Amino acid sequence: MKTYKIALLDGDGIGPEIMVEAVKIMKLVAERNHINFELTHTPFGASAWFQCGSSFPDATKLVCDEADAILKGPIGLSHEESKKIPVDQQPERGALLPLRRRYNTYANFRPVFLPKGLAHFSPLKPEIIGDGIDIMIIRELVGGLYFGKKETGINAAGKRYVNEMLEYDEDQIRAILKVGFETAMKRKKVLHNIHKSNVLKSSVLWNEILDEVHKDYPQVKVVQMLVDAAATYLCLNPGQFDVMVMENMFGDILSDQGGGILGSLGLMPSACIGPDKAYYEPSHGSAPDIAGKNIANPYSMIGSVAMMLEYSFGMDQEAKNLWQAMQSVFAKGFSTPDLSKPGSGVKMISTSEFGDLVASELRAMPVPN
Repeated sequence: MKTYKIALLDGDGIGPEIMVEAVKIMKLVAERNHINFELTHTPFGASAWFQCGSSFPDATKLVCDEADAILKGPIGLSHEESKKIPVDQQPERGALLPLRRRYNTYANFRPVFLPKGLAHFSPLKPEIIGDGIDIMIIRELVGGLYFGKKETGINAAGKRYVNEMLEYDEDQIRAILKVGFETAMKRKKVLHNIHKSNVLKSSVLWNEILDEVHKDYPQVKVVQMLVDAAATYLCLNPGQFDVMVMENMFGDILSDQGGGILGSLGLMPSACIGPDKAYYEPSHGSAPDIAGKNIANPYSMIGSVAMMLEYSFGMDQEAKNLWQAMQSVFAKGFSTPDLSKPGSGVKMISTSEFGDLVASELRAMPVPN
């Protein structure tokens, strides 16, 4: 029996409770496909700092090093709680960025997907959503402003200052653009290149490299778009997009906007892929205000499992089954209180009930050959 080792980073806030639902589904997938998932929970994020004195403990690094894939819950606490942690150990700086750097997970995939039948979740008008939204945002994840040199201090005039560098080299840019073109080749052969070349020299270099890479993918149509225009058109005409590729900070902002046009980041899982290892996570935050109330929707967490099945384990059909199972639960009129308001015509269920219904839908589907 094939065994896959998976590191489970429960995270903070609602992380542990939505991870329970992901584990529920993984156990069912293992049973259906006659494989074994060796699941190891290990601390990560703010809870790890309070428990171990480190947001990314050495013991967690060892578990992740030995894993075939990593499934990560959301991290972070309220502003007031976060101030109890040293600045450089706060979850994003002390855990998330080091995780990305350790495994060079340079390619971030965030599907912005909303079928027509679930259009009621979106704040956009039905005529804008049309037949649904289906966009893949590909974000470079280990370069740019977030990973550049940082300096703070007092200048010669006695003023506090900060200096942060946006750094990319051509190899980093070429690597993520190849991912963008390869993804476009598997879909509609249209790639929106998102940049800010009218202001940023980094975008000028980015576009130069794109022209070079494009020669290897002549079948793909490239649409050039400034990042501010892309933000506008995601709201006005999201149907024009299929695959979008962009640098780190642009991707951070636009992918969150993608969650906004769906109606919630709770509807957006993600995959972070490196040359040797990948981690999977919901795009939303840890929502400490609703933690422990059993009302957080586990869709993004379970969707991250579906992406793991496809990208890390080659279980494409079971991944499709899992997406269909989750969509079926929504289509039958169920939702959780964090996504829908009472009186909106849906049947309110809890976090755990949503996971149970997804499992029931999946269990009823044919097992892939």
